[in-house]
Amino acid sequence: MALAANWRFGVYRKELKLTQTTGERNKAIVLEAFETLFNKRDYAAAERFWSSNYIQHGAHIPPGREGLFSLVKGVPADFHYENGLTVADGDYVFLHGRFTGIGMPANWIVVDIVRMENGVLAEHWDVIQDEATREASLSGLPMFGDAFPA
Repeated sequence: MALAANWRFGVYRKELKLTQTTGERNKAIVLEAFETLFNKRDYAAAERFWSSNYIQHGAHIPPGREGLFSLVKGVPADFHYENGLTVADGDYVFLHGRFTGIGMPANWIVVDIVRMENGVLAEHWDVIQDEATREASLSGLPMFGDAFPA
C-alpha cells in the first residue's frame, strides 16, 4: 500500500487512512468486531466494538451487548463467521455472511444490518436462512460463495 507523507507532523500514514470514507471506516470496524467476537471469542476486546447501550432486534438473541456475548459463549467450539459481502450507507453496514458450526443441521446464511454510532455498533437487525444443499436448491446455485457446503 502506498504511503502518503504528513509533512506537518513529520510522520507517514497509510494512504487508505487519509482517504477512507465514513462508510469504509464503519465497514472495517464491523468486520473487525465480528472477527473478534465470533471467531476469536475475545470478549474483553469485543466490548470496545459494541455500545454499552447496544440495541438488539434479532428474535433469537437476548437484549443488549451482554445478551449477544452470552449467546456466543454458549455456541459450539467450531462456530465460525465467514463474510461474503459488506456494504455501507452512512452509519449503516450490511453484511452477507455464513455462520457454520452452529450445532444445527444446516449452516445459516445471514444478512446482518448494523447501525453505527460514534464508532461502535449501536443497533442490529438480521435476516437468517438455512443454507440450502445442492439437492434442495431449485436455482442450482449456492446461497453463499461459489460452492455448496461440503
